[in-house]
Amino acid sequence: MADKVTDIIIIGGGTAGMTAAVYAGRAGRSVKVLEQTIHGGQIINTSHVENFPGFDNIAGFEFATALYDQAVKFGAEFVYEKVTGIEVDGDIKRVLTANGHYDAKAVIIATGARPRPIGVAGEEKFVGRGISFCATCDGAFYKGKTVAVIGGGNTALDDAVVLSQLAEKVYLIHRRQEFRAEKQLVEKVHKPDNIEFILDTVVTGIKGDKRLEALELQNKVTGEKTELAVDGVFVAIGQMPENDVFKNVVEVDSAGYIVAGEDCHTSCPGIFAAGDGRTKKVRQLTTAAADGTIAALAASEYIG
Repeated sequence: MADKVTDIIIIGGGTAGMTAAVYAGRAGRSVKVLEQTIHGGQIINTSHVENFPGFDNIAGFEFATALYDQAVKFGAEFVYEKVTGIEVDGDIKRVLTANGHYDAKAVIIATGARPRPIGVAGEEKFVGRGISFCATCDGAFYKGKTVAVIGGGNTALDDAVVLSQLAEKVYLIHRRQEFRAEKQLVEKVHKPDNIEFILDTVVTGIKGDKRLEALELQNKVTGEKTELAVDGVFVAIGQMPENDVFKNVVEVDSAGYIVAGEDCHTSCPGIFAAGDGRTKKVRQLTTAAADGTIAALAASEYIG
């Protein structure tokens, strides 16, 4: 652990965090990126990125790797430790980790969000044993089998298309009649013959012994309850912010998102928020990159 004060510490190695590292490094600042697991964030689970300017089609992992290499090129140091909190001592921000602490003149929180669970009894028991949050990561395990995808946004529809190329049958379960995904994805998910829609329906229970075996469903319009036998289920019903350990230093809203505007300033001077973990209307790859840019420049200006 370094014994000197770093100019800018970035918590989170996703698109927002790594973009911030690029801009902070180019501004001549010393930069540490603290990441709990692997750099890249949620985008590494996406098979194809088609909505980032300048790229017609690029794999999420490839995109993340290129961004990581760019951040390192401009001097960013990546440290793989779990952050447990932040303490403010005058002009110094102390970032606490499972192994100790790091001091900085400014901090950018870019921890993003984690997948939202279904919210039914016994769900945790089957995570990794029939329940997955990443079709790109785990889809190959279900080749020739029957799976379900829960959700109606971009991720859910993209997962269904990916799985249709592997699984024998894909059920797409959504609580509403209409999907909220982009028009292009909605059109795309209608093409495979092995994708079947189950709309106006919610999952009310899970059945299985050592592995998930079936989903209990209820139609929201008719109230009818049914059981759907599946080998696996992929959950894509949104995200939850990862900001619990920062509540003592920055303001968060009722949903747990850090209160910060387009300038990425939080309620604590010298601490900035970038990416999906802050209050915002649109959460996309491009907005995460924009936040990283703004937060890095704001942090550099704060340091002076």
